[in-house]
Amino acid sequence: MHTYEAGNYDVIVVGAGHAGSEAALASARIGCRTLLITMNLEMIAYMPCNPSIGGPAKGVVVREIDALGGEMGRNIDRSYIQMRLLNTGKGPAVQALRAQADKHYYSNSMKNTLEAEKMLDLKQAMVEQLLIEEGQCQGVITNSGATYRAKSVVLTAGTYSRGRIIIGELDYSSGPNNTLPSVKLSEHLLELGVELARFKTGTPPRVHESSVDFEETEEQPGDLNPNHFSFSTSDESYITDPISCWLTHTNSLTHEIIENNLHRAPMFSGIVEGVGARYCPSIEDKIVRFSDKPRHQVFIEPEGRNTKEMYIQGLSTSLPEDVQIEMLHSVKGLERAELMRPGYAIEYDVVVPHQLTLSLEVRQIPGLFTAGQMNGTSGYEEAAGQGIIAGINAAHKALGREAFVLQRSEAYIGVMIDDLVTKGTTEPYRLLTSRAEYRLLLRHDNADLRLTEKGYQLGLVSEEAYQKYRTKQNMIDKELDRLTKIRLTPKTSGLAEYFSKVGSTPLKDGILASELLKRPEIKYKDLQQVLPESNLSIDRQVAEQVEIQIKYAGYIKKALQKVDKVKAMEEKKIPENIDYDAVDSLATEARERLKLIQPSNIGQASRISGVNPADIAILSVYIQQGKIVRIQE
Repeated sequence: MHTYEAGNYDVIVVGAGHAGSEAALASARIGCRTLLITMNLEMIAYMPCNPSIGGPAKGVVVREIDALGGEMGRNIDRSYIQMRLLNTGKGPAVQALRAQADKHYYSNSMKNTLEAEKMLDLKQAMVEQLLIEEGQCQGVITNSGATYRAKSVVLTAGTYSRGRIIIGELDYSSGPNNTLPSVKLSEHLLELGVELARFKTGTPPRVHESSVDFEETEEQPGDLNPNHFSFSTSDESYITDPISCWLTHTNSLTHEIIENNLHRAPMFSGIVEGVGARYCPSIEDKIVRFSDKPRHQVFIEPEGRNTKEMYIQGLSTSLPEDVQIEMLHSVKGLERAELMRPGYAIEYDVVVPHQLTLSLEVRQIPGLFTAGQMNGTSGYEEAAGQGIIAGINAAHKALGREAFVLQRSEAYIGVMIDDLVTKGTTEPYRLLTSRAEYRLLLRHDNADLRLTEKGYQLGLVSEEAYQKYRTKQNMIDKELDRLTKIRLTPKTSGLAEYFSKVGSTPLKDGILASELLKRPEIKYKDLQQVLPESNLSIDRQVAEQVEIQIKYAGYIKKALQKVDKVKAMEEKKIPENIDYDAVDSLATEARERLKLIQPSNIGQASRISGVNPADIAILSVYIQQGKIVRIQE
């Protein structure tokens, strides 16, 4: 193939999905001349699966991206058709936002943002090879022979990597939604010695809105109270005409249809080779695994304001098209549903993540970073969270700066990346609140307080946004201080009536307002009405922080103490290229796992499966003695 020099950049990002978009924007906003290459400019930040953003843990990631200066939060705030705060009956550690998106508006809005970024070039091309010189990744080569050079490269090829769509007995090479797959790039990675695995995900059927009998379903309206993913979005922009989703269920007939056709199901007939997501199973997988369940939830969700397509969440499947139609017509409200697109499974290549550092750089190919579903995750939010970190670190590599790594105690993004790199994954990884040992600290409401300072230091958060954050922080501090100085007594006007109303025990002696607010039944907004010195004009986000920080002060203190204990281990660095064979008395399994993962510090080493506390103690003493034997390159 004839090649030619097409341009020089600091950073090149391959793939413009949710990971690639965030990576490219982060790199450009840090000040690197960045090239974003995508196979199809019409598929930027596209949603081939569920047209929604957020949910437990995943919604927190979106807020963390926003706090760091990323785009996903702002973009969904511009393009949502419904917003809901989930788990409002539970504690703040598991509450999260979820937004139903207008998928076409979302994609177009992100494309506009990318096009407007000054340091960013956007091009349509297919990358087939990496340019490897002197052991470093220094650019890419497209199928037309165009050679683009850079100091670092980020791959975010997602489910396009040797993608294969499967619908019953039908299977063919394809990216998501019948787009071109990326085949030669995967083959090139294998030639370079990168270990790949094969994963699978899937989508449900889409039906025409006019063919759904909504009278037979349960309406799921959006919240009318303002809420946003981005801390910069104003309440005034909250939409007043949210579009509802609708709930129905499968039944015994649905299950019988599926059971009678399992012999035609690719998942069970051997056609599907990739490993599917445990936490997002197909309907046929649900029927087999949960045979005792008489029904499963099915949500009918609009794909946007200007389309009649409805997404049938809960019926993800790769069954043959005729079986899909029969299955749909067995569900209440979908008896006459007109199928517009059949559901399908898609298999794709994954970079086995133990080959990565915590900065998402491929260890054996310096200068090459990977992010998104290519690293084994499932979901737009997880992809975008990796994307911004990969983009930051690719830019830092190009500028000669230190890698940026978020700890598990700092962000769900840190939990996710550490899980992938340190523990690995044998199936599409989904972020869950249960994966975070410090989830009370990693709430959706305090993402800005945790990460805005870091985003500002990175150069991703604007001066205006940073000053807004500082003002909010000052208001929180002042209000917390104020409540520790206001003393209430049994004679305080209106207090006895308020206690009677909420069923709270009357006061016998004086009490500080901050102590009173710790009672579960006492709400900050109500307490303000009876305080001698009210502060009724306080911002709702400030009020939320004040209430949470006071009510959960004891639990938060304990969590922070745990963080401090682990922090000492995270600060004990492991020398690069350490020869673990030279460390006496390590268990054989620990030695092999340490050689595979190559942890950067003792804390990360302690989380590796197969490495026991005794191994950590031996390794710590060995490093402390200072007589390190390194692998000779």
